[in-house]
Amino acid sequence: MLLFFTLGLLIHFVFFASIFDIYFTSPLVHGMTPQFTPLPPPARRLVLFVADGLRADTLYELDENGTSRAPFIRNIIMHEGSWGVSHTRVPTESRPGHVALIAGFYEDVSAVAKGWKENPVEFDSLFNESKYTWSWGSPDILPMFAKGASGDHVYTYSYDAKREDFGAQDATKLDTWVFDNVKDFFHHARNNQSLFSKINEEKIVFFLHLLGIDTNGHAHRPSSRDYKDNIKKVDDGVKEIVSMFNHFYGNDGKTTFIFTSDHGMTDWGSHGAGHPSETLTPLVTWGAGINYPQRVSAQQFDDSFLKEWRLENWKRLDVNQADIAPLMTSLIGVPFPLNSVGILPVDYLNNTDLFKAESMFTNAVQILEQFKVKMTQKKEVTLPFLFTPFKFQVIQDLVTSLLTYPSSHFVGYLLVFTLGIEVLVLSFFYRYMLTAGLTAFAVWPFLTRLWTRAKVTSLSWAFFSVLLAVFPLMPVVGRKPDISLVMGAGLLVLLLSLCVVTSLMKRKDSFRKEELLVHLLQVLSTVLSMYVVYSTQSSLLRKQGLPLMNQIISWATLASSLVVPLLSSPAVFQRLFSILLSLMSTYLLLSTGYEAVFPLVLSCLMFVWINIEQETLQQSGVCCKQKLTSIQFSYNTDITQFRQLYLDDIRRAFFLVFFLVTAFFGTGNIASINSFDLASVYCFLTVFSPFMMGALMMWKILIPFVLVMCAFEAVQLTTQLSSKSLFLIVLVISDIMALHFFFLVKDYGSWLDIGTSISHYVIVMSMTIFLVFLNGLAQLLTTKKLRLCGKPKSHFM
Repeated sequence: MLLFFTLGLLIHFVFFASIFDIYFTSPLVHGMTPQFTPLPPPARRLVLFVADGLRADTLYELDENGTSRAPFIRNIIMHEGSWGVSHTRVPTESRPGHVALIAGFYEDVSAVAKGWKENPVEFDSLFNESKYTWSWGSPDILPMFAKGASGDHVYTYSYDAKREDFGAQDATKLDTWVFDNVKDFFHHARNNQSLFSKINEEKIVFFLHLLGIDTNGHAHRPSSRDYKDNIKKVDDGVKEIVSMFNHFYGNDGKTTFIFTSDHGMTDWGSHGAGHPSETLTPLVTWGAGINYPQRVSAQQFDDSFLKEWRLENWKRLDVNQADIAPLMTSLIGVPFPLNSVGILPVDYLNNTDLFKAESMFTNAVQILEQFKVKMTQKKEVTLPFLFTPFKFQVIQDLVTSLLTYPSSHFVGYLLVFTLGIEVLVLSFFYRYMLTAGLTAFAVWPFLTRLWTRAKVTSLSWAFFSVLLAVFPLMPVVGRKPDISLVMGAGLLVLLLSLCVVTSLMKRKDSFRKEELLVHLLQVLSTVLSMYVVYSTQSSLLRKQGLPLMNQIISWATLASSLVVPLLSSPAVFQRLFSILLSLMSTYLLLSTGYEAVFPLVLSCLMFVWINIEQETLQQSGVCCKQKLTSIQFSYNTDITQFRQLYLDDIRRAFFLVFFLVTAFFGTGNIASINSFDLASVYCFLTVFSPFMMGALMMWKILIPFVLVMCAFEAVQLTTQLSSKSLFLIVLVISDIMALHFFFLVKDYGSWLDIGTSISHYVIVMSMTIFLVFLNGLAQLLTTKKLRLCGKPKSHFM
């Protein structure tokens, strides 16, 4: 039995890993021949401004007074250059956005292992092809282009990473630092002959990365005065830099200026997914080789932005973000980046038809070179008779006939089970399907004899099922933050604690004082969490940053959340309640709105589930009912007490899977990157740290899972169900779901479509492996026992 179980886990792990080998291996190829336009370029130098996190609408629209937030940029649009909207691709993050702009290719999926800070595979870029590149800005962006450059010709100047503080008083200082350092650089060049000679060469690039707008957007939202004022600061800075360049080079007309953004930002201050506010970024170009403004009488676009921005009479030239890279290379006459898939937007060019034709031809040859190398590599590692052109995947309808079973009850059960599987699959696409499933759960006791045997338990089950069913209908977490809801959740936890502590004080056994002390400690932890959430929010609103004491309390609460429950009694309800209190203290610190109530409602339903499962077991006549107050979690379980599987155990396993999926998607689809709200971790840190922030948000996601698994530990104990038997049933359920998602995996379309289809498959394929981990953690939290006053650790039978 153990051998087959281990073999099954191994096979599923191989299938799980195969997806990453297929889809998460870098698609980049090497060995192409550089291609460049043979005609003289119009510019000797190029200046690239990237305003990180700047939305197209916020830049182009007029404010409430009818004036532009960026008057210099708007004057360029109307009198000097060409403009449009740059359409980015998901994930709308800084690293992939800058790679698309500067290297001309979209997300290299293998870079997810690097937190989107750098590319794990070497790639070519505009900077690498230039004679010299000087760059100023964030230490998260600049090094990845210098690291992959051949030779020593890409120079970076970065501020300290600690400056990227979402709780800082004034994030515009990040941009001011860049502008001031560029000015100092050119001032220094006048007195340095070697440097002066370099910056007067041709085919050179100056890159200014401006992070202030993105930082203010995360901290205060794009609708805030801080975000919009930062745009004005950037506009003023760009104006000064342009004036300085023109003066330094004697107005020689050989400088091209590009102003754009790597990604936009949602109204709630996040980015990463495919909402138009994230994917629509500004593009304004002027200077050498760029077309002048073109007045038109009418333009055809699928949106109404032109009228909203009052730019309907100035020709709008939209591009894909990767198209900007070939545009910049053609302007200064360097080879197209070898890995670029961008298509040259010739409408931006102010040059002869011959130059445009040669540039387009060079662009096409450069893209073709990648295909040739990729095809050669594929041939070398594939058997000759298997190397055939791809033919379209047609999925034929599988006609199957169900075997006729003598028991009509079993057939009906099978149909309900199949319907439940389909609801689970649909819930990955439509969260409201979880609401439908939970509503069906609420009705279930009234269709059985449970209603006649346990009316209070049945009504409680229905009430909390319906209450939990509300959450999938609410907006994704982070879009409407409301600290008052977090405070309300904390008060509910305190009220519940008061009831439990009161009941403990009425007991007269030897554990009363120790348990009372543990619960009082947890109540204090909840109160401190509420205080930290409120005071941190107030401090950030006053732009005073994260208080050190709040940070210390938050980390201490997190560290103690997995230890304090081990001090409580191993009795089922006392231990489960202790786990809830400890995890809720941490969850409150990681909450920004209504999601703070979610684990509390989920746990209440789990408590009722334990009771109702014991009722169903007695109803089926499997065993005599044992009082839950007398049941304790046991580390060394007697396997002889386990019983054989019954048909009702399939329902229990299905309930477990459904509750886990509800914990996963109940407050938002975490497969979508922009559902992560950085404000969730502000009680722990505000300085940007992707892996630390990601770990904290992942723990926030795991807390509801842990609560479900701990409750199911109690269900297994009270119903005498073997965990190995459970995994076999869950394995069947997850494999059936995986079969659905296997045929829905996409290898075409946007990265969001491809990544979502893969993530769905990976989630269900890894469910069994994930359950092993959760089961181990749940057993640790429920069965281990520590004593105060330095007494040795022991296990309770």
